[in-house]
Amino acid sequence: MAKADSAGKTAPGLDFSTVIASTVHDMKNSLGMLLQAYGSWLEALPEDLVWTSERGVIEYESGRLNGMLVQLLGLYKMGINQLPMHPAWQDLEDFVQSQLAMHQELLQSRHISCDTRLEGDVYEGFFDNNLMGTVISNVLINTIRYAREHILIRIWVEEPFTIIAVEDDGQGYPAAMVEAQSNYILGINQSSGSTGLGLYFSGRIAALHQRNGICGRIELSNDSSLGGGVFKIFIP
Repeated sequence: MAKADSAGKTAPGLDFSTVIASTVHDMKNSLGMLLQAYGSWLEALPEDLVWTSERGVIEYESGRLNGMLVQLLGLYKMGINQLPMHPAWQDLEDFVQSQLAMHQELLQSRHISCDTRLEGDVYEGFFDNNLMGTVISNVLINTIRYAREHILIRIWVEEPFTIIAVEDDGQGYPAAMVEAQSNYILGINQSSGSTGLGLYFSGRIAALHQRNGICGRIELSNDSSLGGGVFKIFIP
């Protein structure tokens, strides 16, 4: 309950969501400085100590943490209608390669190969580069966690959508997640620690992309050509 001051006026209560957003922003900056120092430390190591299993753990968990912080900030900005969105025509090959470049060291440390395949006459997509980059980056980090050896990124057109699919050769998505995928916030999964936040964020970002009254969407399945799970995002 808000308290009255000495003049009898009601003092505004604490805007807790703003406090959380500011804290998340500071955490993201601190993580960025930590990763910068980590990169400098890696450069000083001898070659035989660079590629270790511990490096894979550090880079996976730091990438996952950074992704969650970005998602929280994005959802906060959506809630107050201040999320910047600037869709434009993007070169799809360049877009995918830029995402892979950011995770190349993590892929290498986990001994996972990643191929890309643009199918048909598809060269450009109309979307916000930063927002879509956040979605695909988050998907890649999670896919790296569950893939055994291979990841495949496929892009094709099924009018009126451009579809980007990320496939892996892991065990696939849990059946309950696939069946209830319209309800992204499923509660904390005690075995995996998943909250569904990443899927919820991805779904919201996809839906923000609209053309001619058609909204974007995401889809999960286990019909990967590699034998594992498939994440698809449909952009009109």
